[in-house]
Amino acid sequence: MTKREISEIKTLLKSPKKVVIVPHKNPDGDAMGSTLGLYHYLKMFNHNAIVIAPNDYPEFLKWLPGDESVLKYDSDKTKADQLILSSDIIFTLDFNALNRTGDMEGVLTNTEAIKILIDHHQQPDSYAKYIYSDVSMCSTCQMIYHFIDMLGDIKAINANISTCLYTGIMTDTGSFRFRSTTSTTHRVIANLIDNGANNAQIHNNVYDTNSYNKLQLLGCGLNNLKLISNLNTAHITLSQKELNTHDYKKGDTEGIVNYALSLKGVKFAVIFIENQSEGIIKISLRSKGNFDVNRFAREHFNGGGHINAAGGRSELSLEKTVEKFISILPTYTNDLKS
Repeated sequence: MTKREISEIKTLLKSPKKVVIVPHKNPDGDAMGSTLGLYHYLKMFNHNAIVIAPNDYPEFLKWLPGDESVLKYDSDKTKADQLILSSDIIFTLDFNALNRTGDMEGVLTNTEAIKILIDHHQQPDSYAKYIYSDVSMCSTCQMIYHFIDMLGDIKAINANISTCLYTGIMTDTGSFRFRSTTSTTHRVIANLIDNGANNAQIHNNVYDTNSYNKLQLLGCGLNNLKLISNLNTAHITLSQKELNTHDYKKGDTEGIVNYALSLKGVKFAVIFIENQSEGIIKISLRSKGNFDVNRFAREHFNGGGHINAAGGRSELSLEKTVEKFISILPTYTNDLKS
C-alpha cells in the first residue's frame, strides 16, 4: 500500500463513517481476530462500525472482546444487506476474492461503498479500491497492526485490540512455530502483550477448553490416519457419520491435520472431511519445506491459500476424493522426496 493510498485512507477516516468489516466464510482465529481488532480501533474514533460474518464460527473464539456485536449474515440477511448497502466503507479481511464470503458475494459486489482489502493470501482479486496484500505476512492480524501503525495510531492500540490481534497471530502461526513467524512478528507480539494481551489466558481460551466429544473425534481421526511412506505423505478422513457420532460442532476438527504432518518423515498432510449439507468434501492441506500446497489445491481441488497451508473442496464422494488424491500424488514424487 503506497503512502498516497494511506494518506487517502487517513483523510477518509477523519470523520465518522458507516463501516462494515467482513471476514471470510467459516471464519477462523485470524479472520475474527483481525475483524474485531479493526472494529475496536474504528470505534475509538467514533465510526459506526460493525463486523458482519458470513456464518457462525467456533465456540473457542466467542470469548473475544466485541463478539456479542458480530452480526451473522446467514441468520439476519435482511439487516445485514441494509447495513452493507448503506455503508460508506467496507473492509474485507483475511480473504482475497469475494466468493470466499459465500452468500454475501452478491451484495458485496453490488454495493457502492469504498472497499479496502487487507489480506495475506496469494493472488488477490482486484475488487477493492485500496489493496494491502502481503503474502510474506504470517497473518492478517499482524497486517492490521501494521495498518494501524501506518495510519499513525500505534499508541491507540489498547487491551481489546491487542487481545484480538494476538489471538489471530497465535492461531495462524500454530502458536508461533510456522516459518512465517518472523522476528518482526515477535516484536509485534511483545508490543501486544505490553498493551494488554494476556498471552496465557488467550492460549487457554483457544486451546485448553476441549469437550469430551471433540477429543473423541480427534481419536477417530487419528484412527483413520494413513501413511504413504514412499511419498512422505499422510492423510486423514472423517465421514459425516463419524462427525455425527461425536456430536460435531464447528471448529472441532481444527488442527487435526497437523497431527498427520507431525509424523516423522512426512512432508505433506491432508484431512478430508465430509460435509453432506453442502454436498462437498472439505479439504485442509499442510506441508513442510518448499512443497507448495497452495498450488496443489488450486490445480486439483478448487482451492488455495499459502505455500504450507491451504484449503480445497471436492464434489466427489469421500472415497472417490481420496482415490483422486492418491492417484495425483505420483506426479509430485520428485518434490515429495527431495
